[in-house]
Amino acid sequence: MRKSLWTVAVCLSFCQILAFAQSSDHERNISACMNGWGSCDRSKLTPQEAHAVAVAEHQCNLSNCEDGVEPCDSSNLTQREAREVAVMAHERNVSDCMNGRERCDHSKLTLQEASAVAGAEHQRNLSECKTGGEACDYSRLSKREASTLAVAEHQRNYTACAKGYGYCDRSRLTPSEVGALSAGR
Repeated sequence: MRKSLWTVAVCLSFCQILAFAQSSDHERNISACMNGWGSCDRSKLTPQEAHAVAVAEHQCNLSNCEDGVEPCDSSNLTQREAREVAVMAHERNVSDCMNGRERCDHSKLTLQEASAVAGAEHQRNLSECKTGGEACDYSRLSKREASTLAVAEHQRNYTACAKGYGYCDRSRLTPSEVGALSAGR
């Protein structure tokens, strides 16, 4: 009797372990499907689970489309979602253009947006020129801006020469400035 109780207890324990293992395998499969992992076996899903996976996949695709990242399958969006995604993509493009990012597509801007972007690009260029940045394009400055910057650059160069900074260019000094610097040493 003792042996048979022991056998029953072992069998019951083994059945519980087997049921738990099968349950956790099933849960792992559901998780794999919900996360879009390659280990997903859709044939082992219940109809409700398959529906939940389809909803999760749609949400993930929608999120990717909204954020402008791949993979995005716009053919799987509803008309409303596609319109919202298009608006978001346009707003992202305007932002990219306003901030000077390479992803900017000027051809997708409205006239008003293009005007605002041109102003932002001009301000970025002017700022680059004021700080002596490499991206400065003097040809895009007005005559007044170029003249003002030339005076500021000349003053920066003179100060650099007067203080002995390495970026001094003596060839850009006037003869009187060279004389003043030589007399001051």
